[in-house]
Amino acid sequence: MTKMQPDSIIKIGNSVLQHGPANDRVYLMKLDESDVIKVMDRVEEVAKEKGYSKVFVKVPDSAAPYFEKKGFISEAVVPLMVGGETPGCFMSRYHDPDRAVIKEQKLLDEVRQVANSKAAEVGSEPDTSAVEKLGPEHIRQLAGLYEKVFESYPFPITDPEFILESMNSDVIFYGIFSGGKLAAAASAEMDNSWKCVEMTDFATLPELRGQGAAGKLLARMEEDMVQKGILTAFTIARAGSHGMNAVFARAGYCLAGTLPNNTQIGGRLESMNVWYKTISTR
Repeated sequence: MTKMQPDSIIKIGNSVLQHGPANDRVYLMKLDESDVIKVMDRVEEVAKEKGYSKVFVKVPDSAAPYFEKKGFISEAVVPLMVGGETPGCFMSRYHDPDRAVIKEQKLLDEVRQVANSKAAEVGSEPDTSAVEKLGPEHIRQLAGLYEKVFESYPFPITDPEFILESMNSDVIFYGIFSGGKLAAAASAEMDNSWKCVEMTDFATLPELRGQGAAGKLLARMEEDMVQKGILTAFTIARAGSHGMNAVFARAGYCLAGTLPNNTQIGGRLESMNVWYKTISTR
């Protein structure tokens, strides 16, 4: 994996910003609406100060008009994302107009067509019996798996300390073992205030690919999240990946939108698709 300087985290009141040169962006990961004015100012300050080409925000629908007035455009909307009641919006403002242009639109259209065909397939529920919840004792194996699978990644998931810190917050990792070694993993990153979860960090070693590992991990994570009172699941998947988009489409997720040139992964900036699913109701 290419070693990159990990993004910095800034807390503003109860809101959280992430920024760094690898993704060349500021990402407002969590907005507390009481912070909206100072957060908007700080987001733009950081972008100008560092020369980032994109500002990307995840905000409740009620805050979207404030950002629209500042020139942000909505790229994906997840209905019922906030507490199972109102939408969550993924919005962007581009300091470099070229970054808003998707250069591989033909590939992305093809991936979406294949995913739509998978959505029409009605199959049996994946067998989740091989999926295990991972703990601190698995951290080094997790870091090693991510090191092997990803050339680069937007978060420092090859750093055992980062994984431990994540486990100690609201992130639960899951894995599938093969021959005694960790061969596939994913994580569920919960937002208990919004009662939603991001299904993320999917990785499978080559020897286990094509055997439905990601679908099994996703199904097990959904089961556990429902038990924890989570209502909506979403993911931000590489828009050019046939495999991951098909996994979510087959599992009943809907496409919320596409984020152009959004995330540094696999050695370059990639466009991402946001998929969502209501996994439980109040």
